[in-house]
Amino acid sequence: MTDVSPTFRVGRRHRLVAVAAAAVMLALGSCAVDSGEEFAAPPAPAMTPDATPPPVAAPVEPAVPDGIPVRVAVPAIAVDAELVSLGLADDGAMEVPDFGLAGWYAEGPMPGHPGPAAIAAHVDSRQGPDVFFRLRELVAGDIILVHYDRGDVAEFVVESSTRTPKDELPVDDIWPVTSERRLTLITCGGEFDRSTRHYVDNVVVYAAAA
Repeated sequence: MTDVSPTFRVGRRHRLVAVAAAAVMLALGSCAVDSGEEFAAPPAPAMTPDATPPPVAAPVEPAVPDGIPVRVAVPAIAVDAELVSLGLADDGAMEVPDFGLAGWYAEGPMPGHPGPAAIAAHVDSRQGPDVFFRLRELVAGDIILVHYDRGDVAEFVVESSTRTPKDELPVDDIWPVTSERRLTLITCGGEFDRSTRHYVDNVVVYAAAA
């Protein structure tokens, strides 16, 4: 089987720093950055003594999926696979799922919860094409569905896709400091090095909550 274990290396220190930084960013979320430009504020509407300001509706946040993610579906590339949780191996590399399965990174948020989530799967093996064999075909606008064991479904829309050398995995793009509901799909790609039995690149797909 093609070994992709070195593909998804996530340092424990990076994860802890990201979590701490996220807490700071959330605490400072109401602050604005001074762009150096001045903008004239529109005049306030005239009000009579009996008038009261109209109520301001609070932004509606989508409900957090209930339960545990158990399947991932990507209709555009005919993916419908069981989803398992992945942790970190002793060497700091992210675990990878068995053939025929996809895995979500359990050290981070669940897909559909606030923050950046990640799902990984093999591209192929000696058994043939695997879950993310066609991942490189995804384009902006394609839909990703993550099904939960209690019936909820988290929906994402693909924004972009990249292919990068394995030793240049864009960790800060995959796990940015954000409370936005984001999802990244990761697999191997590029040329296959027969001497090492590894692909030389990663295919990384970025998506945002629908």
